[in-house]
Amino acid sequence: MKGPGGGGGESSSSAQKRRRPEPSPTQRALGLLTRREHSRQELARKLAHRGVAAEDAQAAIDKLAAAGWQDDARFAASVVRNRASAGYGPAFIRAELGMHGLGSEAIVFAMEGFEGDWMDNARGLLARRHPKAVAGDRTAQHKAADFLLRRGFSMEQVRAALRGSLDAGG
Repeated sequence: MKGPGGGGGESSSSAQKRRRPEPSPTQRALGLLTRREHSRQELARKLAHRGVAAEDAQAAIDKLAAAGWQDDARFAASVVRNRASAGYGPAFIRAELGMHGLGSEAIVFAMEGFEGDWMDNARGLLARRHPKAVAGDRTAQHKAADFLLRRGFSMEQVRAALRGSLDAGG
């Protein structure tokens, strides 16, 4: 027969023994990087949010960058590809890269490395999202132009996309 607390202490102490050790800052950063690419700034912010000291976070990020796990250029190229395929234009993507703490040189390099065609992206977006604009409806064309501008396409790209869609569609 067990008395009061006869066995309750054992299970709580064995639960404590089975608890995993706290991950190191490098392990935390690597866990984030295995899910997707991160910029240095984004990684530092996420580590700070998880209670990692700024110096420890910076050391972990430097270690992972040296090992090739973290690379701002690769991150930037990934963002450009992903956002372009999701229908965003160059101005939107540049702004997003800037918000991730990338320098202007890295942004220019990533944008120049994009192998797609912004005009084709804009035309494809028009065809999917605003088929009436492609058919020549003036009201729909105005809405489509606003839509493309909000998505980060330049006025020149918007005009060319509308012109090209009308030429191809009509």
